[in-house]
Amino acid sequence: MKIGIACGYSWDVPGGVQYHCRDLAAELIARGHDVSVIAPAEAEPAEDFVHPVGAAIPIRYNGSVARLAFGPKVNREVRKWLSAGQFDVLHVHEPFTPSVSMLALMSAECPVVSTFHTAMDHSRMLTMAAPIIVPILDKIQARIAVSEEARRTAVQHLGGDAWIIPNGVFVRDMQIDAKDPRFTGTPEEPTLAFLGRIDEPRKGLPVVAQAFGKIREAHPGVRLLVAGRGDVDQARAMFGEHAQAVEFLGGVSDADKALLLGSADAYLAPNTGGESFGIILVEAMSAGAFVVASDIPAFRAVLNDGEYGVHFKNEDADDLADVVNAALADPQRREETARVASQAAWRFDWGTVASHILSVYDTAIRTARIEVGE
Repeated sequence: MKIGIACGYSWDVPGGVQYHCRDLAAELIARGHDVSVIAPAEAEPAEDFVHPVGAAIPIRYNGSVARLAFGPKVNREVRKWLSAGQFDVLHVHEPFTPSVSMLALMSAECPVVSTFHTAMDHSRMLTMAAPIIVPILDKIQARIAVSEEARRTAVQHLGGDAWIIPNGVFVRDMQIDAKDPRFTGTPEEPTLAFLGRIDEPRKGLPVVAQAFGKIREAHPGVRLLVAGRGDVDQARAMFGEHAQAVEFLGGVSDADKALLLGSADAYLAPNTGGESFGIILVEAMSAGAFVVASDIPAFRAVLNDGEYGVHFKNEDADDLADVVNAALADPQRREETARVASQAAWRFDWGTVASHILSVYDTAIRTARIEVGE
């Protein structure tokens, strides 16, 4: 099958949608399909299946910064890509974000599948884009949402419905052979891991900073390992007198991410909102981590309401500290929960997820044939 994948967000900046498109393409190619991904990109992508359309513009969106590409030049590139590709199906991600995906949808003449990744109660961007969106809604033969939260957002703003197919992870790639001494703690000096952009408040590092003093009272030797890009000096200042127990690792490779998650005594996911799924939780589960996560709906869904980890009250630093302290005091519980979670992670493996997506592609192609009377 010839498959085109349109990613609306810049390939130059790592993010969940970009990783989803990259890994889906890799899995489909491994199965023998002919796949091309189009995305904004200034640097030459490492993947030879990516068609770059130039630099993106940063725009505040959903509590973060989205880097998008639009305009006549980008539109010409998209149309050329579609014409050259002659795809059996086009898969557009975040199709109503004003970027490459929307342009691809507007010009598409083949069957179209869309995936919605975003969860929010009210989308200003969707509201603003409504005059463009309504005329092209019917070009989509099948919709996917990565979670119930993402499905709810799509239905609220656009009507209709969507299949729920979660984000995927290459589970085996996240499994580690042995703990890494750089990240491994002891009963007296346990380690906690945080991964995420450190200068983006909704990722929750300020909540960890507020809780850390109480955690250190119970566990004076604890170390917090922070992986993620951002202003380190500003982030360190949040911890005040406890900053000496915090190690900032910067951005880490995929291999080191797996080692960090699988070696630390607990992984902290204090995200405060704006998450539709929680791919990092699945990665942590795959690596054998004990997960401590905020109780936002997306995280409750991934952890099955605490079966595969433990929750604390969102944005409640005292509760986070209490939950972490209880977990550090109970290594048997951590080990058993992590074992169960690592098995549960397989339902998110790309081997399973891609098969579901391919079934939707087949449905879209059949629907398109019916619509044209074949």
